Amino acid sequence: MINYDKVKAHLKPGEVYRRSNLANWSRSVDRDLAGLIKNGSLIKVYKGLYLCPQHSRFGVLPASTDKLLNSFLNGNDYLVVSPNDYNALGLGTTQLYNYQIVYNHKRNGRIELGGQVFEFHRKAQFPKEVTPEFLLVDLINNLSQLAEDREAVLVRIKAKVPEMDPRRLRAAIESFATVSTRKFMAGALVIPL
Repeated sequence: MINYDKVKAHLKPGEVYRRSNLANWSRSVDRDLAGLIKNGSLIKVYKGLYLCPQHSRFGVLPASTDKLLNSFLNGNDYLVVSPNDYNALGLGTTQLYNYQIVYNHKRNGRIELGGQVFEFHRKAQFPKEVTPEFLLVDLINNLSQLAEDREAVLVRIKAKVPEMDPRRLRAAIESFATVSTRKFMAGALVIPL
């Protein structure tokens, strides 16, 4: 019996494992990891993170975003926002982006996990779910990072605000807006904060 068969018996296709999780089933985790990677039972997706591949008729399926992030951040206290989500606000944003923003309490920086690019932003607070009001505030917060006509988007935002729930928008501004976003919303839109 090959040494890493004991570890392999615990693996489930599509799951992402931390090295520390795999160490629970192994006497020599590094040796077993090397063997499991070599025979294709695991794929290294980042330092200390491994995917047990799930196969389809088209090949190996990528790990789900939630499974990658749960393993990488060692928990589910995060919020994922794609800059592509801003397009749903109807503000004329049309660019497509190949990364996702992850608001969390632990990490900062741009990291590729399993072929997906994530930009981690460590924040003291963020909502549990994405709402149109949060998306609007987040768009203004990140507008300088986007390939959009900034002035045109800001003009469209002014026209969009009356359509939004004022109570929820005010709460999103108070909780999540940067200083410059607060100034824009308070000054240009005359929203009492």
